[in-house]
Amino acid sequence: MTFCLPPEWHPQDAIMLTWPHEDTDWAPYLAEVEPVYIEVARQVLQRQSLLIICHNETVKHQVHSLLQHSNIDISRLHTFIIPCDDTWARDHGPITLVDDQGNNKALDFIFNGWGNKYDASADNAINRHLLQQTSVQAEYQAVEFVLEGGGIEVDGQGHLLTTEQCLLNPNRNPGMTCEQIEQQLNQHFGCEKVLWLQHGSLEGDDTDSHIDTLARFAPDNTIVYVQCHDQNDAHFDELHRMEQELTSLRRHDGKAFNLVPLPMPAACFNQQGERLPATYANFLIINDAVLVPTYRQPELDNRALQQVQTAFPQYDIIAVDCLPLIEQFGSLHCITMQLPKGFLA
Repeated sequence: MTFCLPPEWHPQDAIMLTWPHEDTDWAPYLAEVEPVYIEVARQVLQRQSLLIICHNETVKHQVHSLLQHSNIDISRLHTFIIPCDDTWARDHGPITLVDDQGNNKALDFIFNGWGNKYDASADNAINRHLLQQTSVQAEYQAVEFVLEGGGIEVDGQGHLLTTEQCLLNPNRNPGMTCEQIEQQLNQHFGCEKVLWLQHGSLEGDDTDSHIDTLARFAPDNTIVYVQCHDQNDAHFDELHRMEQELTSLRRHDGKAFNLVPLPMPAACFNQQGERLPATYANFLIINDAVLVPTYRQPELDNRALQQVQTAFPQYDIIAVDCLPLIEQFGSLHCITMQLPKGFLA
């Protein structure tokens, strides 16, 4: 049996969230950010199960109360009490492989707070606790390699897309060469070709250019990516160079990928005047739908929704207001992790 990492549009059992609470950096923003989590929960639970990590019993009670008061059917909700430092499930959640029999193997990579920028000791232990739960039937495997889910994209055709700025950063796996890191990626995920981007970054992003903020795979050999037309925007040069790199990428068969550009949101700033990493590329694929982050910019939001629909013609495209999320420098995909069919008992 050969395990491999399926693309995000592979059938799913559930989505995982780690709920924000008062002991996280979300404390000043809880009233603004919890409605985003509630809306994500509403959309997910209409289509599949939802698994929520709750820091303690108080948070678990709060989650159940919020969802029930929002008239959300919680019959497919699974809540687990596991201590957490923060809420970025994409990066501390399990990266789950499947085999052709439908078995799941959940890989538990080391999460070091995006290169030791933040304390992540509790978050790094979440998967170990989660995979001990009786309602989970995925096999557990710890991996001695630093990696976040937001740092990789796969298409199910043997290609893995990532950025040099993140995976080759000495704050992740110091002492490993590019070739050794490629070998790890191919070995763990059943891929054959790693596609490296040298360019692409967003101001305010503290992940060292996670690929899920910049360029994403879609079905039928497609890449959806952030495009910047404004030559006065600080992102113009990097994103233009990234676009040239994407144009020159080649698949196994020597053919180019189909490219679908997304607009660049207008600049968003916090109260300290820092630019926030708003991006439409940080969408989440669930069963039969794509949840797309929006930023209260109607014209650009609508154009982004149309472009995502172009890449996912068979899917419902659903806008989720994520302006509160970028206050902590992430967006919709960053707070979620998909769990493939077969993950739950």
